[in-house]
Amino acid sequence: MQTTSKCLLAALALVFGTANALDLGKLVNSADTVQQAAKAATLSDADVKALTDEACKQSDAENRIASDKSKYGKRLAAITKKMGNDIKGQPVTYKVYETPEVNAWAMANGCIRIYSGLMDMMTDDEVIGVVGHEMGHVALGHTKKAMQIAYATAAARSAAGNFGNKSVSELSKSDLGAITENLINAQFSQSQELDADNFSFDLLTEKKLNREALASAFRKLEKLSGGEHSIMSSHPASADRAKNIDTRIASGK
Repeated sequence: MQTTSKCLLAALALVFGTANALDLGKLVNSADTVQQAAKAATLSDADVKALTDEACKQSDAENRIASDKSKYGKRLAAITKKMGNDIKGQPVTYKVYETPEVNAWAMANGCIRIYSGLMDMMTDDEVIGVVGHEMGHVALGHTKKAMQIAYATAAARSAAGNFGNKSVSELSKSDLGAITENLINAQFSQSQELDADNFSFDLLTEKKLNREALASAFRKLEKLSGGEHSIMSSHPASADRAKNIDTRIASGK
């Protein structure tokens, strides 16, 4: 069993990244969790699509969604018109959650959700920059890996045999809830975050939109956090991200 777990951790490190694999490795302590984590690492695109469809549906059911006629709905319509509804062939669906929390996230199926708290503190151009960043996570495959990790973490923490060989349609509400929570709270690596930032910058350049607003969005997030940033964090500081965009603008690249 010990040898099997070590082999699995090596495989997970290749798929998920060393830090995430080691975190998940703390949970790999039985034949069931080994099997479930291994399955997560090899989830097909169809599996990921089915899981994210259900996770997005469940999240929507648990949140208050702004209507098309609300101020948030109207702003969202203006934003999405500029950004489009396609990410490299993946259709995109946008919605606003009416909550004071400052957040935004995307799933591998093109489900992008913006929180009204973020819209309240940012201009339309800044929100567009954030949307471009979320699109980047989808286009670059980050959200697919996030789903694999969310599935593996939920499976490893479940009762023995709880996930087993179940299909997506056979997962219980609690199973799906665990996956959804893990997915929305997914942490991306520094390189993934910066790659998504650069994707947004390039997309804004292509569409001739306001690139400076992407940097100002990060500066607002920096103020929100009080400028605090741990060097041990998996995320680059918002100020560093703003500087990266400023440098690209200055260099013309």
